Amino acid sequence: MTDRVPEPPLWEQMAQRSAELPQGERLQKVLAAVGFGSRRTCEDLISQGRVTVNGEVAILGRRVDAENDLIEVDGAPIGVKPGLVYYVLNKPAGVITTSSDTHDRTTVLDLVPSEPRVFSIGRLDLETEGLLLITNDGELANRIAHPSHGVDKEYLAEVDGGEVSAGKLRQLRDGVELDDGVTAPAKVSQPSPGILKITIHEGKNRQVRRMCEAIGHPVTRLVRTRIGPMQDRSLEPGAWRTWTIDERNAMVEAVATTKGPR
Repeated sequence: MTDRVPEPPLWEQMAQRSAELPQGERLQKVLAAVGFGSRRTCEDLISQGRVTVNGEVAILGRRVDAENDLIEVDGAPIGVKPGLVYYVLNKPAGVITTSSDTHDRTTVLDLVPSEPRVFSIGRLDLETEGLLLITNDGELANRIAHPSHGVDKEYLAEVDGGEVSAGKLRQLRDGVELDDGVTAPAKVSQPSPGILKITIHEGKNRQVRRMCEAIGHPVTRLVRTRIGPMQDRSLEPGAWRTWTIDERNAMVEAVATTKGPR
């Protein structure tokens, strides 16, 4: 007769099951810590199936490793890894949007803290001013920059040639033929003669300048005033600040819900 192996005590079985589950902090605690609301609100997000961890829909009680796990809400990464930073800079004219320059010119990275290492989300040309987002969060940066998410970029353009006619404004709205293709429809208004407010979601090189030149009104000054939900009229040229929790959550929501031209 074969001796039966005694069943381990219940507490040992529970300990074994717990050891087999992902370790770390509870997911709702992590979500609450980065500004998604109270623990109860975050539990509701999880219960509604809106939160995934490494591509899998999370369940209540899930524990996560913020250092290594990819946590997404409504399909957008929330940036919970330690050490992630998010800056918004009001780029002045004459500053370049690269990490270094062989001609020893000032770069945007000279204007923000040197540690941790960061990069800009997209670029503004040398003479273009205005909002620039800087971070070390590659996941979120890729979503903001990629045209498939349709994140709006709004510009104020002072143009040569005085008031722009209704017909030429319509050209900008409908799409302009450039050497690399026709631009997508844009939102365009003229708050005052020779001043255009242009909103695009593409990322063609020097796009707004080339659009205006194509209709015979070259840009004399260009300022980016908004990127998705991010704007700050009080930020002085050359000044920077960190994003607020509400701004980061709004940007996460923007890249989760915007899908191409609208």
